[in-house]
Amino acid sequence: MNTVRWGIVGCGDVTEIKSGPGFQKADHSSLAMVMRRNGKLAEDYARRHQVPAWTDDAWALINDPRVDAVYVATPPSSHKAYTLMAAEAGKPVYVEKPMALNHAECLEMVHACRTAGVPLFVAYYRRRLARFLKIKSLVDEGAVGDVRYVTINLYQPARAQEIEGDELPWRVLPEVAGGGHFVDLAAHQLDFLDYLLGPIVSAHGHAANQAGLYPAEDVVNGSFRFASGVQGSGNWCFTTFAALDRTEIVGSRGTLSYSTFDDDPIILENGEGRQAFQVAYPAHIQQPLIQTVVDDINGAGSCPSSGESAARTSWVMDQLLSSYHNIQE
Repeated sequence: MNTVRWGIVGCGDVTEIKSGPGFQKADHSSLAMVMRRNGKLAEDYARRHQVPAWTDDAWALINDPRVDAVYVATPPSSHKAYTLMAAEAGKPVYVEKPMALNHAECLEMVHACRTAGVPLFVAYYRRRLARFLKIKSLVDEGAVGDVRYVTINLYQPARAQEIEGDELPWRVLPEVAGGGHFVDLAAHQLDFLDYLLGPIVSAHGHAANQAGLYPAEDVVNGSFRFASGVQGSGNWCFTTFAALDRTEIVGSRGTLSYSTFDDDPIILENGEGRQAFQVAYPAHIQQPLIQTVVDDINGAGSCPSSGESAARTSWVMDQLLSSYHNIQE
């Protein structure tokens, strides 16, 4: 087992706790260099996290001999460019979610890495969090019987910065994020369902901008069908009074409900009664998946979140947003 020396392109907020320390704490892994366009901020990150080197030049980091693998943690609009750059340098890539602005860009990234012979991984870390592995084990063990359908309901109030701020957050600018909060958050929900129930092969949706606070869609609803025959539906809205985060899996023998973004108990109801399972999140939520990436690079295991699986999630979101995109065009 070799120590994989990582370089981070884009050491912003997500790398402070969620991911950055995971590269330092995973077995056979170290953080060798970080990059940010603002060199002072890159230097500050390196100092605070005890990283040996920093730069304000992504090309320099990707091609530095001290860097074995690259983590792309920038907004989605630059994921493709940096992934292609890393592939050309012959280095494995771990890219933030959503994988790219759209499914077409995802396919370009997959092709470039496959052609270069380097692995491509995507940060859909719920595929290795204990909380979601518990959900998967309950379904796989038949706790709800044969799964019939799944429903997603996610709604949230608008953020203060979206209402009163002088500058909109990048997550609601489609040219940077690929969409709005739907793309940022539903990506996790839909990707986990891909892992839990298999690929979605058909999806149709309606989306709109009801509140007019920003350019991206703020409400989406749709339906989808898995290759297994399981059916699903979802409702997402980001300008409501209250908040709700609930996914329900309905089977022939019971139901399983859970939240995706907090630590509410997982609830199982079947012929044996009602059970609640409380499963905590780790300190650095990407570390378990990062460990599988390191093991995969070392030939000692496999990572469950690949470019191919992540591209499927982007395809589903594209389908659910297609009518809105057609209106905008």
